[in-house]
Amino acid sequence: MQQTEPVAEPVAEPMPGYGQLLRLGYGSLAAAVRSCNDCGWELARTTWAENAHLGWGEVLLCGLAALGWTALRRAAARRLFRPFGEWCNLQPKDAAKMPESAWKLLFYTLSWSYGTYLLFFTDYPFFYDPPSVFYGWKKGMDVPTDIAIAYLLQCSFYGHSIYATVYMDTWRKDSVVMLLHHVVTLTLIAFSYAFRYHNVGILVLFLHDVNDVQLEFTKLNVYFKHRGGVYHRLNDVISNVGCLTFSVSWFWFRLYWFPLKVLYATCHSSLQTVPNIPFYFFFNALLLVLTLMNIYWFLYIVLFVAKVLMGQMQEVNDVREYDVEDSKKTAVAKKKEGGLQLPSALKEGMHLKNGLVKDKRL
Repeated sequence: MQQTEPVAEPVAEPMPGYGQLLRLGYGSLAAAVRSCNDCGWELARTTWAENAHLGWGEVLLCGLAALGWTALRRAAARRLFRPFGEWCNLQPKDAAKMPESAWKLLFYTLSWSYGTYLLFFTDYPFFYDPPSVFYGWKKGMDVPTDIAIAYLLQCSFYGHSIYATVYMDTWRKDSVVMLLHHVVTLTLIAFSYAFRYHNVGILVLFLHDVNDVQLEFTKLNVYFKHRGGVYHRLNDVISNVGCLTFSVSWFWFRLYWFPLKVLYATCHSSLQTVPNIPFYFFFNALLLVLTLMNIYWFLYIVLFVAKVLMGQMQEVNDVREYDVEDSKKTAVAKKKEGGLQLPSALKEGMHLKNGLVKDKRL
């Protein structure tokens, strides 16, 4: 009886550098473009019909969960976060913004902890060997239950977040970009589940959620450092340390690990493992958009650091937020000068949400 030799497991590739990412990633993209002779809407429609597996029951479940997140947030803000802010005697502007950060900290801590469990306390090798996210891929393959749970939580939460950004969150200078981010993220989650690219999706979510945990934790300490009419130095120190670790981790997770682990795997390794992989350009285009948004927000971090170094900012603050008092002063000054009656941020149709300017008609 002839014995078959065991198939050797692929050896984990070392993480590439930026130069190798650009060379191999661009080379793979360019080769894919040259070989795609009939790319277009018809091919996309056919590819979707043959490879996408997403049932209406799954869509309905995700929609119901998104409504559940919205209801849960309203209940938590009304019965938990706001009463706690009143009990701590926070300043009015901080008490108005605290429930948003507390809610996001609660969710992102849960989601990132679960992602950490999947990547480091199970047999999934995706973090240490990102190209392995495509090993054994086939259309319509079963999604493991533990990964399906993570997808349900994340997809429904970002569906809720699109509504929350417009109607519940503080309106900031980057809120439009934030809306775009939520739409891109929701599209990536839904389509990666339909095409069974869930392995790389777990890695993407893990690399992004950690920064949200640090951001909201730091903001909460900013809100709590002045409470009861007393300055609390401990919260100030924690917010300063949190700002520093947030800045470093943003670069490390989103601008170092994310491109070198995820983009390298999706642009180059995917074609090596699965030639003619479905929706190759679509997914990589969305991931590149996500990378550009990460760079955009990193510029806010650089702006904050520059203001601190030049002495323009004496304490940790969110540079994305509008200064309503300055806007009011500008409006009064322009009235006296006989020019425009109101600045653009206070035109008709605007209202104050959580103490900050927000366009209700969005």
